[in-house]
Amino acid sequence: MTPRTRTRALLLRASVVAAATFCGTTVQAQAATAAAATATAAGAAGTEAAASTLSLRQVYEAAWARQPEALALQARRDAVRAQQSAAKAWTPEPAALELSNKTDRLGNNQGAREVEVGIAVPLWLPGERGRSAALADAEGAAIESRATAAQLRVAATVRDAWWQWQRARIEVGTARDQLENTRLIAADVARRAKAGDLARADQHQADGAVASAEAAVAQAEAGLAAARQHLRALAGAAPALSGAGDTLAEPDPGAAATELEAHAALQELKDRATVADRTVALTATQSRANPELMLATTRDRGARGEASQQTITLAIRIPFGAGPRFDARSANARAEATEVQAQLALERERLTAEREAARVRVEASRTQLAAAERRAQLARESRGFFDKSFRLGETDLPTRLRIEAEAAEADRQAARTRIELSAAISAWRQALGLLPQ
Repeated sequence: MTPRTRTRALLLRASVVAAATFCGTTVQAQAATAAAATATAAGAAGTEAAASTLSLRQVYEAAWARQPEALALQARRDAVRAQQSAAKAWTPEPAALELSNKTDRLGNNQGAREVEVGIAVPLWLPGERGRSAALADAEGAAIESRATAAQLRVAATVRDAWWQWQRARIEVGTARDQLENTRLIAADVARRAKAGDLARADQHQADGAVASAEAAVAQAEAGLAAARQHLRALAGAAPALSGAGDTLAEPDPGAAATELEAHAALQELKDRATVADRTVALTATQSRANPELMLATTRDRGARGEASQQTITLAIRIPFGAGPRFDARSANARAEATEVQAQLALERERLTAEREAARVRVEASRTQLAAAERRAQLARESRGFFDKSFRLGETDLPTRLRIEAEAAEADRQAARTRIELSAAISAWRQALGLLPQ
């Protein structure tokens, strides 16, 4: 083999190795890219699936976890436990240490000196300790009932947003169905107009109906997006736009109806009334500041060179009555108790009326649903009849479009009535003080 031939062989071998290496790298890069794309798609699909499977209860729980009342609940419980511990203490306030030193160095400097060390212990007023403990217990119960009432208020907001989203979904679905049917009619009209069976004006009328249906779909989708964002603002997550969602109604509360007095809103006001009454009772005992018992020892000498003398002092400090300050506190406590009692009476009447109205609304919604479904069935049958006659040339286009619009409206009304029945049952549960399920 000549040197030139050997050189060509080496160059050819190097080119083959380089090409193989490049191809292997390219294949690995493509495989890695495909794997990354698959992982991204899987992650997106998982996120979409998780978002689309959100139920009413899950949205409520997520919304409650974000509320200020939920975030501060543990701290409030800790504060109540500390208040209960303080009410069980031996003294209403911590003891105080008193130190004093008297000298005549800045005067005639005869060597006089007096050092006093004492401790002052506040004392409970008669009945104050027991009433303080009762008030602390009442505030502990009020914390829990306030949290339950806050949960019910959040549930009302979530329920309203949830059923608004369901109504928006129904509007989008019915609008899309109407658009699809209108497009089928327009396609049939265009075919028959091209064949000379229908006038061009009929084709324009059909195309106008399609444009109107497209505008209705756009408006419904905008409403759906707004309702979805409202849910996102409440819970931090929302069902996906493409998800089917959970349209099932909550359980009928007929058999699980609770007593009116057990309603969370009434229980909150009852506990507030208890707190107000016990505050009035405690204020009545606090007509003056707490007395103090003082024990002190004093060591003094009259002049330089004299022996020091030591004495023991036992004293009690009893403040006078608080006067106008006590009157102001007492009047404020009584006013709070009166206000809460009035609110309790009004809330009891409101809840009674709301329960009855919610029950009647559920019964009316059931009647409306039966009528709407019967109307939708008749409208679908009529649409089939008129569609057949239109294809045979026995019905004009305006009549066919009118029948289609009536059938679409009947379907939309039936679907919306089903949602309204579910929303009515949910509102009935809300009036009964039941959380979402």
